[in-house]
Amino acid sequence: MDKINRRPNIVLVLGSAPQATQTQDWPRAPFTKIVAINNSWRVRSDWDYLIHPEDFDADRCPDTLTPGQQIIEAATYVPAQNQYGGFVYAGGTMAFTAGYWALAALKPDVIAFFGCDMVYPTDTKTHFYGTGAPDPLRADISLRNLEAKSARMMLMGARDGCAMVNLSTNPSRLILPTARATALTALSLSQPFVDLAAIAELEAEEARIGYVVPSGRYWQVEDQFDPQIIDALDARWLAAAGDATAQARAISRAG
Repeated sequence: MDKINRRPNIVLVLGSAPQATQTQDWPRAPFTKIVAINNSWRVRSDWDYLIHPEDFDADRCPDTLTPGQQIIEAATYVPAQNQYGGFVYAGGTMAFTAGYWALAALKPDVIAFFGCDMVYPTDTKTHFYGTGAPDPLRADISLRNLEAKSARMMLMGARDGCAMVNLSTNPSRLILPTARATALTALSLSQPFVDLAAIAELEAEEARIGYVVPSGRYWQVEDQFDPQIIDALDARWLAAAGDATAQARAISRAG
């Protein structure tokens, strides 16, 4: 079915930043699906998927699920993220994992992030429920450059016909263009610019380097990875995202 003649598939990925509670007042439309990360399922009851890491406490999960709600765990999201090169290249924190899982499983036209800025003030609460551990800031081979990891995710999405935007207007480590929730339908009709040759070249380089851990537990073999090689790849992904980011920002402003 033609994109113009069908309802656009727009996915909201909701994180746990303090402003996440703003979404309590948002209408369900235009979102087709809502993916809640970790504790953010508590923000609104109409979420479709709760995605969390292996070390997420079971007592933090909902006691019951409504029809259609699913919990997405490592057995499901690890293979999905491996489709896009794996955790070392994609970034081992749940904002990126949720994005790649949604891209693989839900085939969206737009993925809109909110509450996933990964900026943690030192003088106030860091999460909507209080103070949490700033997971993306831990010492980790896959999280040396959060901006580059978001650039890579955006390019992978654009390659697959999915625009990725940030609904937050706060400072953010995501370099995604910002957009308004009310403009997402118009945005979904615009095909993101993407340099397919540049993406293919970078994927080939990643495959040549071979930093792939099928289990997803890359931290268990972290000593096998060279930080300088990771940094060089990150720099190339950031550079490749330049044109796509500029065009996507122009489209989102027009919306």
